[in-house]
Amino acid sequence: MTVSTFAASSMPPAFPERAAWGTASSLRAWQQHALEAYFGQDGTGPGPRDFLTVATPGAGKTTFALRLARELMERRVIAAITIVCPTEHLKRQWAESAARVGIKINPEYQNGDGPVGKDFDGIAVTYATVAARPALHRNRTESRKSLVIFDEVHHAGDGLSWGDAVREAFEPATRRLALSGTPFRTDINPIPFVQYDEGPDGVRRSRADYTYGYGPALADGVVRPVIFLAYAGEMRWRTRAGDEITATLGEPLTQDQTAQAWRAALDPKGDWIKQVLAAADRRLTELRRAIPDAGGLVIATDHETARAYAKMLRAVTGQGATIVLSDDPSASKKIKQFTDTDDRWMVAVRMVSEGVDIPRLCVGVYATSTSTPLFFAQAIGRFVRARRRGETASVFLPSVPTLMGHAADMEEERDHVLDRPVREDGLDDDLLAEANQQKDTPDAVGEELPFETVEASATFDRVLYDGGEFGMHAQPGSAEEEEYLGIPGLLEPDQVSALLRKRQADQLAGERKKKTGDPRADRTTAEDLATLRRELNGLVNAWFHRTGQPQGVIHSELRRSCGGPAVPQASADDLRKRIAKIRDWAAKRRH
Repeated sequence: MTVSTFAASSMPPAFPERAAWGTASSLRAWQQHALEAYFGQDGTGPGPRDFLTVATPGAGKTTFALRLARELMERRVIAAITIVCPTEHLKRQWAESAARVGIKINPEYQNGDGPVGKDFDGIAVTYATVAARPALHRNRTESRKSLVIFDEVHHAGDGLSWGDAVREAFEPATRRLALSGTPFRTDINPIPFVQYDEGPDGVRRSRADYTYGYGPALADGVVRPVIFLAYAGEMRWRTRAGDEITATLGEPLTQDQTAQAWRAALDPKGDWIKQVLAAADRRLTELRRAIPDAGGLVIATDHETARAYAKMLRAVTGQGATIVLSDDPSASKKIKQFTDTDDRWMVAVRMVSEGVDIPRLCVGVYATSTSTPLFFAQAIGRFVRARRRGETASVFLPSVPTLMGHAADMEEERDHVLDRPVREDGLDDDLLAEANQQKDTPDAVGEELPFETVEASATFDRVLYDGGEFGMHAQPGSAEEEEYLGIPGLLEPDQVSALLRKRQADQLAGERKKKTGDPRADRTTAEDLATLRRELNGLVNAWFHRTGQPQGVIHSELRRSCGGPAVPQASADDLRKRIAKIRDWAAKRRH
């Protein structure tokens, strides 16, 4: 059997025969290359026992895995399949996709069910189910030649007990395929069956057998470009002692101040979240001009706020929003119903932060205090799946340094790193959890809050895209804000960059006209220089996050390459040259 069996060598990188997700008889280019990595260039190799595939959310990991499973079954390498997932909903999603390619998976299998019926080729279970009775699953794995597919394999490291259970249950497996869109973890628990290599610095990092990152997927048209719209604003709250504190989200604050201001922004009692939801709905309306069934998702911190946000959306849109809660037994049914309709909004607590496939989601509101890079990447992954070229995604988020850094890191490929401190730079999730002090249950009695929100108002801060920052502060509902909310929904990635630069230039011209009465004022005014410095610093910051190279070194290299004085003394032309140079670096790194 040759590689041509997998897919034609001329297959375009995206949308082969416009096949529905999970049903493609032909493969995307990356999926074909991954099969070649598994079976060899001629397709006749035996394949390894363990294989880790890291592909950006939305790229089509399920299609690849099922094609590989079918190939192994046809070659009689395996006789049974076990799919291990993070959630109950994903079990059913896998079973539905497998059925489309002729593989029968039982998603309802429970530990007390005994042997798997002959009507099925295998089962789908959760990591929690395996951890409850690892010996049972080991016996099943030993009884037949099995392929085990670990969906979002980083969950196998959720506590040492889970990792030990997964190792015990599936150590005898004939083949193991690990899948992840985000192989890194915030903790340092090793992930079972993942290879770690020690680097020159003595640090062990996970090693993927095949990687397909967001940058290449964006260039191939497999995923959508994501435009991040950040909102700042003034927050005022009252402490337990009765003191009132005011802080501006988006300005330099201590970690504690940032945590409290962030909490106030997300508080349904304030106006910040109301104004941001209204802006997000206006953006959704614009996208629906080109994408009629485009949907929006609000990711909430807990059940109480999720319900409050749904009420706000009803007030804004006149329509109800689908609410999906983490302990709702009907959550899967609600997600499927929302997927199959053209309803505008869904509000969820964690349920759709990972793996769940709703391709029509185009607008997101990141209204949660969870700030780990893993959660952020998985959440944003819900919006990147492209159905046709040119679709864009828009995500609204608080102007918080941690989230800004995650947004700048969208195109960075990361591995799971051991031998490092558990805490990473940035805002501590435990600090925010302490600030929230609310239980994630629908009927929890709220504990005494460390503060009471007095006032919270939103201000449009900036747009982040492709490592750059665009826009200036604007009030909600202003013409300046509408310039960014009205960006067309069908654009190629380079068109998005060009349009954002034009919108920013128009905004600057408008500011000059207000101040001087002359929109043709010299472009090297202080306002223009400040904006150029801000854009350059944003790109340098993004490059630092991607490479770890100190920002001072980056600025020095730009000066060496482009000439001119240090940034404070640099002319507008100097700054533009450096901006172009670092964008060129970023483009070459992607390709």
